[in-house]
Amino acid sequence: MNVSTDHSCVPNICGTEDRLCLKIKQYRAPCARIKVKALPPELVLRRALRAIYHTGYRLNWKKAPGSPDICFVGKKVAIFVNGCFWHRCPKCDLPLPKTHVDYWSAKFERNTERDRCSEESLRAAGWTVITVWECEVKNNPKDVAEKISIVLNH
Repeated sequence: MNVSTDHSCVPNICGTEDRLCLKIKQYRAPCARIKVKALPPELVLRRALRAIYHTGYRLNWKKAPGSPDICFVGKKVAIFVNGCFWHRCPKCDLPLPKTHVDYWSAKFERNTERDRCSEESLRAAGWTVITVWECEVKNNPKDVAEKISIVLNH
């Protein structure tokens, strides 16, 4: 089933907006104001990076395409800390939610497409892109920080 990604409301015959469309607008308005910047996996990774003396990074740097979670601007290294559920981790292979499958399929597809576009834009601008998965950070943050360190010291 093809799900439209255009959620603009078109007045119906009576000149009023569709009820579902109004509910979407009511839901999105408060959600759009929530700016989560430091989730636990990202905090753990930053702590591990500081432990091996890699400081001087910027968080969610807006001047880089896709605003990477951690940015070493001088070295042009962008790090994305992706949640396994929202970004569809290939290692975890989590199942789709059982309800509203069409909505969730489209949502996850948009997320992965946005991730891919951000990576391509950064690479085209000469950046090194590192994608770290939540499960990797949870299991062994020290190893993840060491791998990033190798890239930074190269």
